[in-house]
Amino acid sequence: MVAAATVRRQEVTRATAALAAVCTAAVLTAGCGGSGVAAERPAGDGKAPVVPASTVAGAADALVRAGSSQVTTSMRMASGGTWLTITGSGDFDFARRQGELTLVLPKDAAGAEEHRPITELLLPGALYMKDRGEGVPAGKWVRVDTTRLADGNLVTGGATEPLAAAELLRGAQAVTYVGEETLRGTKVRHYRGVADIARAARAEGTAGGPGGSPLAAAAKGFTVTSVPFDAWLDAQGRLRQVSQQFTFSSAGARESAGQNVTVVSTTRFDRFGTPVSVIMPRPADIWTGKIVSRQAG
Repeated sequence: MVAAATVRRQEVTRATAALAAVCTAAVLTAGCGGSGVAAERPAGDGKAPVVPASTVAGAADALVRAGSSQVTTSMRMASGGTWLTITGSGDFDFARRQGELTLVLPKDAAGAEEHRPITELLLPGALYMKDRGEGVPAGKWVRVDTTRLADGNLVTGGATEPLAAAELLRGAQAVTYVGEETLRGTKVRHYRGVADIARAARAEGTAGGPGGSPLAAAAKGFTVTSVPFDAWLDAQGRLRQVSQQFTFSSAGARESAGQNVTVVSTTRFDRFGTPVSVIMPRPADIWTGKIVSRQAG
């Protein structure tokens, strides 16, 4: 029993460290992966009718028309048989592509809060993180140039950027209709499929997306560019929830022979039209010193 408990503590510690590394890395050279509803229930099982990919491809445009919403996120990762999750909540302005999230990392092996919550500001081309962890003074911000991230900031911040999660659906293929459901009191239509990151990046450009597309960067950096997903849309075509599976190499480079890592990213959208206020940190509050990234042992 003692040996089993020791192994369990080691698994929790490794998984927590791995999640912390994903969440707080200032520079990431590879993409990330996920598993969840989309991974456990693959698309095209022959039981659901195939529908046009355009049904879910317009989800990003519907969010922009909605203006803004509250968002809730989770990023789930496996290590040594243990699943741990980073959770987040906040508001996001889809028209301006900016918002603020507060992330909570898993507890340590003893069940204590090992990390204080991380505040993130998401803006076009940049990610600001406060209280990001080791090597950064308390209350200081770290700025990350997301145009230089190999994963396009789909997983680096510990939460998929909400609009990018929807834009990824522009690359949807083999979409099936699962059925009508009720999600947090709202009737929604549940769809399942696989999104190709490169295809989504091309479609984003056609749709007038911003230069330096996060998806274009991710298409080059991810080990596996096919992303299984489950998406729930309301009667207005607005995305209410999306679960996406990403895959990346633990060795860092796309071409490396490192073990692939699985991560589930789930984003929920509620209270459309909610006011969003993003207050930029003062230059004096931005940390420019050395940053320490934890690695799983």
